[in-house]
Amino acid sequence: MFKGRTVAFFVVIAMLVSSLLTLTFTGQWSFAGAGPVTSGIFADNSGSSTKSDIKKIETALELVKKNYVEDVDQSKLVNGAIDGMMHALGDPFSSYMGPETAQQFSEQIEGSFTGIGAEVSMENGNVVVVSPIKGSPAEKAGIKPKDILLSVNGESFEGLSLNEAVSKIRGPKGTEAKVKVKRSGSAASLEFKIVRADIALETVYARMEQDGVGVIEVTEFSMNTAERFQKELAALEQKGMKGLVIDVRNNPGGVLPVVIEMAQQFVPKGKGIVLVEDKNKRREGTLSKGGGKSYPVAVLTNKGSASASEILAGALQESAGAKLIGEATYGKGTVQTSFTHELGDGSLLKVTIAKWLTPNGEWIHKKGIKPDLAVSQPDYFSVAPINKEKTYKYDTLGDDIKSAQIMLSASGYDPGRKDGYFGKGTENAVKKFQDDNKLEVTGVLDTKTAEALESSLIKQIQDKKNDNQMNRAIEEIRKDIAS
Repeated sequence: MFKGRTVAFFVVIAMLVSSLLTLTFTGQWSFAGAGPVTSGIFADNSGSSTKSDIKKIETALELVKKNYVEDVDQSKLVNGAIDGMMHALGDPFSSYMGPETAQQFSEQIEGSFTGIGAEVSMENGNVVVVSPIKGSPAEKAGIKPKDILLSVNGESFEGLSLNEAVSKIRGPKGTEAKVKVKRSGSAASLEFKIVRADIALETVYARMEQDGVGVIEVTEFSMNTAERFQKELAALEQKGMKGLVIDVRNNPGGVLPVVIEMAQQFVPKGKGIVLVEDKNKRREGTLSKGGGKSYPVAVLTNKGSASASEILAGALQESAGAKLIGEATYGKGTVQTSFTHELGDGSLLKVTIAKWLTPNGEWIHKKGIKPDLAVSQPDYFSVAPINKEKTYKYDTLGDDIKSAQIMLSASGYDPGRKDGYFGKGTENAVKKFQDDNKLEVTGVLDTKTAEALESSLIKQIQDKKNDNQMNRAIEEIRKDIAS
């Protein structure tokens, strides 16, 4: 997809571990009145049933080692057993990571890593994009939230665990990953060529618009995000900011204490930020210790706003009077903790240990949070890229032609239709585009024409005047300032 401020083709599968809302990395999390979460696998079992389960696992391991036709790597079997255990939970946000993947996971939380740049999860056996990371190769390539990743460089993800799929996507900096994608609304699969890169996560971007409207974009809630946010917010306030837009579109989430610290600055003292409910249905609420803000605030969301982004949006909507603008959020209402030391070899278990609810007690899981003001982007913001291995000409039909028609229209060339039929209007639009861009004027959509068309579209998407959602949010804040 070609989206908002950045555009192009990147699926960061950076680290590849699902969209996360992580409570802590110490391996324990205590709820009020409850004991710490234990890392013992059979901690909830008792007596003979525990011994029986452990014996069953040991027996299976020995049977395989003694009888399998080839030599067996015991550590590989153990890792597979743990991975299978997590898969059996049926929870896309609980996972096992080997030492290398665990290290990458920690690096992402701290703000940097190497990869292609997309948060992913496992859903119904599919590797699904939660959100591409701003500025990453994945975002620039056009990867969208909810895209299903099918393969990389011809290697299918079918039957693989999330970590296995991610390991295939990862690779040395500068190498190419050809990622095949299934996208809703597109009959044929799409292929993106993404060059792997170092991803340095700057998570906070701020600017001042006219009439005293400040804009802060938060791309992820990493360990340093609250500090960076506070610094940028203070700078805007010192410049005389009268109202604020907080943009968490395509923000896949992050660390819970970080988003709480950020929400404190807007939610008045004593009002709720988030409720956390443990497995025994016991709830612990976090109340704000802050003082709130006197100026109007809007929060921009879309379907790539997940987890911690939704906590911020829900808290500011229900407890701080902020207006939510854009699209409904992703819908991830669970909390994970990472057990980083218990396994003893650098590997990690990320386990869902709780639900989180909005201050009013709403569980938004798989539903998302609806905006107060729904605003869509132009159709060309989500157009699928054109398959450049084929050519298209008059009197043909297909999804790639439909994409080209949308791109032509966005670039100022009227094809007469956007239904995928290559009629005379489309042919004339292609000829005019080719002529204006110093290409051979044939009326045929070939590789060079498709590439030039996509480059032209990127410029349109990067142009701030075409960002309907942001422009509407700024307009609403200006109205609130004037009222």
